[in-house]
Amino acid sequence: MDTAITANALPTDHQHLRHAFAIFSRASEQLSGAYQDLQQQVEQLTRELAVANGELRRQFIEKEALSQRLGLLLAALPGGIVALDACGRVEETNPAAVAMLGEPLLWLPWQTVIEQRLSPTIVAGEWNLKKSGTALTRRMRIQSSPLDSAGRQIFLIQDITEAHAMQERLQRNQRLAVMGKMAAGLAHQLRTPLSTALLYTAHLANPALPDDERPVFAEKALGRLRHLEYLIRDMLLYVKGETAESELVAIASLLAELAQVIEPQMSRRGLHFVVNDYSGGASLMADRKGLFGALVSLLENAMQASTGGGQVMLECTRTRDAIVLTVRDEGRGIDAEIQERLFEPFFTTRAEGTGLGLAIVRGMAQSVGGTVRVRSAPDAGSEFILRLPCKAGRGSSFSTGTPAGRATQYDDVACSGR
Repeated sequence: MDTAITANALPTDHQHLRHAFAIFSRASEQLSGAYQDLQQQVEQLTRELAVANGELRRQFIEKEALSQRLGLLLAALPGGIVALDACGRVEETNPAAVAMLGEPLLWLPWQTVIEQRLSPTIVAGEWNLKKSGTALTRRMRIQSSPLDSAGRQIFLIQDITEAHAMQERLQRNQRLAVMGKMAAGLAHQLRTPLSTALLYTAHLANPALPDDERPVFAEKALGRLRHLEYLIRDMLLYVKGETAESELVAIASLLAELAQVIEPQMSRRGLHFVVNDYSGGASLMADRKGLFGALVSLLENAMQASTGGGQVMLECTRTRDAIVLTVRDEGRGIDAEIQERLFEPFFTTRAEGTGLGLAIVRGMAQSVGGTVRVRSAPDAGSEFILRLPCKAGRGSSFSTGTPAGRATQYDDVACSGR
């Protein structure tokens, strides 16, 4: 019986074996096909990779040639190029920048370079080079690019010494030309108070003049001579057109000093003087004396235009890129045709005026890239608006915190808040 079972099992095992072999054959055929497909894909990818490598090699060669050309171009540029890393240190320079600023430069903080080798001027974005052993002070203009996504920045430095000197000569010649055109009017303005002073002095020489009248004539003669002095002073200021070294001017302190000087004069005229400071504690890099004098001139004009019981207001506001100083009065206003000539030298509507005050105010504003304008209408008061710009960017002696934790300095006429 065991023999019969074994004999019957053999065909079954044989069938199982044949079936397994058939499955194995099909699997082998599938694997062989998959291997062939994979081999074809590998060959295709190899060809594509070879093409891609060739394209990358071509691009690399082109970029290397471009880099060499850019390097030659940077080396040949007359302007200085300074590249800063994300920490504000000098990462790369060109020979022109080294020649202007001296060595060492690489890996120094840009703020250190500014403090040690440059001093700000009153003109936005322009600096004087601190360089010992040279008779001529070099003047530089520095322009900056915006920070990139990594916090890097590039500065372009131009030596504008000759251009600045030429511009100053041109401006001086223009002022002298205006002086020549206004010579007749100036002679008249000088002659009138001088003749009056001589007349009063002649009375003083009269022995028949009563003693109690002599002080009156003496004071009148002195008044005319003082008027001559003011006229000559304003004339010299306009002709010279000189600006002093800039300094950090705290707006609040400047307004307080103006109020202290002007308030007594306002009270004597029966005027109410108001000072509104909305500058937020800002400071401005400017010629303090020149700015103070310009505001005094505007306030004196407002007093002259006002009547007793009126109000004169001095207001300071701060925008994103400027300090705006406004002098407002409630006086008789100014006709439109007169407004067009207000800032002309020697043009005045007052018998006691020199006609140079507003011209000097405009010259001061223009020297820092600012503007002065007037808004007025008859019987509606007047506004004189003095706008002094400040632009943010790396480069001056002020700084404010940035999200990255390092300082961002200012390279133009700078406003800083406390």
